[in-house]
Amino acid sequence: MPLHDSALPSFDTVLDRADSRARGKAQRAVAPRGALAEHPDHPRDPVAHLREQNTTRLADLVPLRMQRMLASPFAFYRGTAGLMAADLADAPTSGILVAACGDAHLSNFGFYASPERRLVFDLNDFDEAAIAPWEWDVKRLVTSVVIGGRHNGYPAREVERICRTAVADYLAALRGLLAASATERYFMHVNLDLARSRMTKSGRRVLASAEEGARKRTGERTLRRVTERGEDGRLRFVEREPVMLRLGPDEIAEASGGEPAAAITDLFRAYRRTVGIDVDTVLSQYRPTDLARRVVGVGSVGTRCYVQLLEGADGDALILQVKEAGPSVLARYGGIAQTSRIERGISEGGEGSRVVGIQRVLQAVSDPFLGWFRSNGRDYYVRQFKDMKGSIDLDGLPLDAFSDYVEACAIVLGRAHAQSPTAGEVIGYAGRKDTAARAILDWSLAYAELSLADFEAVRVAFADT
Repeated sequence: MPLHDSALPSFDTVLDRADSRARGKAQRAVAPRGALAEHPDHPRDPVAHLREQNTTRLADLVPLRMQRMLASPFAFYRGTAGLMAADLADAPTSGILVAACGDAHLSNFGFYASPERRLVFDLNDFDEAAIAPWEWDVKRLVTSVVIGGRHNGYPAREVERICRTAVADYLAALRGLLAASATERYFMHVNLDLARSRMTKSGRRVLASAEEGARKRTGERTLRRVTERGEDGRLRFVEREPVMLRLGPDEIAEASGGEPAAAITDLFRAYRRTVGIDVDTVLSQYRPTDLARRVVGVGSVGTRCYVQLLEGADGDALILQVKEAGPSVLARYGGIAQTSRIERGISEGGEGSRVVGIQRVLQAVSDPFLGWFRSNGRDYYVRQFKDMKGSIDLDGLPLDAFSDYVEACAIVLGRAHAQSPTAGEVIGYAGRKDTAARAILDWSLAYAELSLADFEAVRVAFADT
C-alpha cells in the first residue's frame, strides 16, 4: 500500500544487524515484495503536471526547458522526477525509508574534486533529496537504464540483463557495507582504481577519457573561460545568452529583495554563516562582485540559478553557484513526511539546508563550500562552480562500457543508502531471492513505456512553445 505521512518511522531506533534484518523480513507480510511491480491504474495528465511546474519557473526560460526536455525520451525522463514521484506515491511501497537522492538517474552520477583535490565518482545532484522508500531511488535508476539503453539501441535482452545486474549490485554493496560499523561506512567511498580493475577494456577507456576531461575543469580554467577584465580593471562575467546573463540592478533587486550592492553583501554574509569556520576564513578574504544568471541542466531550467564572482585583494577569484531550492518532489508529490530534524532545518534555514544536509549524508566526500541562505521568500543553496566536475556521455557508449557504468552507479547508490540506519531492513526485506529485483525490473520496464507515452503527449502539447 502507498506510504503516507502517518507511516513515517523513527530514525532514532538503534538495532543490531540481526534485529534490523528481522524487522525488514517481517515487513514482507505488510508489503509483499512482488507488489513492488504494481502500477496505479488511475489516469493522470503529464501535460497538466508540467504546466503546473512551469508556473513557478522564470517565464522567459520555460520554452528552453521544454526544448531541452523534448530533445529525446531520455532527456524528457530526466526532467520528470516530480511526475515519477507522484506515480510512486500511488503505488505499493516497501515502507522502509532511507535518506534518498530523489533523482538517481544515470546522468546524475559523475566526477568532482574532493577537498584533498582527488577525483571521486559519486551522486552529484541533490535538489530532490529527502527521506523516502529505498526502492524509489532504485526504480529511478533502473528505469533510466531501460530508457537510456533503448535510446542507444542495445538489444532488449541485454538491457534487461544490465538492469537485473544493477539491482543485484546495489544489494550486494549494501550487504558488504553493512558488515562494517556505521563509522566505517561513513568514511568509505568508491575507489576509482578498484572500479577500473572491474571494468572491461572498453569501460576503462571511457572512464579514462571522462577522468581526463574532469581534471581539466579546474576553477582556474573556468574563470578564464567565463570572465573577462573590464576597462576598470575588474573581472566580470562574459554574457552568452541565454546560458549566461549578467544581472543589472533591477534584476539583482528582484532576486534579493533589496538594494543591489547591500543585498549582495548581506546575502554573502548569510551564506557564510552556514559554512564551517575554516571555509568562512577563506571566504573572508574575498568580496562579492559580479553576479550572473546561469541556465543549468534539463529539468532545472527555469529555476533561479546564479553564479557569483568573488574577488580577492591580489587579483585572485573564486566562482560560486547559487541555485534555488524548492521542496523535494519526494515530499511535494510523493507525500512522504520528513524526519523532525529535516523539517526543523527547513523551517529554520530553508530548503537549501535540506539539500546540503542530505547531500552530506549521501556523498562520501562533499564540497566544503556547501551552504545555504534565504532571500526574498526563496531558498537557495551554494556550492563551487565546476570544480573538476565531469560526467560520462551516455550517447553511443559501447554496450560493455554502458554495463560497466551502470554497475558503478548501482554500487554508489548502495553506498549512499548504507548510511541510513534502516539499511539493514532493506537487506532483510529484499532477501537472497530475486523477488524484489524482478518486481523492480517489471515496474521499470512498464514505467519506461509510460514515460515514452508521456513524452509523445507532451511533445504534441508543447509543439508551438
